[in-house]
Amino acid sequence: MSKENIVAIVDDDHIYRFTIKKNTEALKIPVKTLIFTHGKEALDFILENLESVEKLPDTILLDVNMPVMDGFEFMEKFKKLKPEIKNGMKIFMISSSINPTDINKAKTNLEITDYISKPINMVKLQRIFPIKDNTDAS
Repeated sequence: MSKENIVAIVDDDHIYRFTIKKNTEALKIPVKTLIFTHGKEALDFILENLESVEKLPDTILLDVNMPVMDGFEFMEKFKKLKPEIKNGMKIFMISSSINPTDINKAKTNLEITDYISKPINMVKLQRIFPIKDNTDAS
């Protein structure tokens, strides 16, 4: 049996978090969702679970602008931790920021898989979570 796919939503906007969760359900994307309201919560979770790979997220949807620790501060800390992380975690920076500096900073960060602008629609979610053919052979 393979490990359950885990997605961490790191964003202080509760409507966005709710929307992502509902859209993954509507698309029948099989994920367990972890919710964090800022980068420090997510970072603390990762630190606490470094030895438990099965608890770590496979995918992180990371907002840029958050209280306590924003997305770029998270990435600075994450970069130092990455050698200790034993799974192939993908990080998608998700933001409503149209600031070219933010976009360029995210796109040139090798730890960030992609920068995606809000709002997240079904097409963008399918880009993050490619839907496989679920043809059942049973």
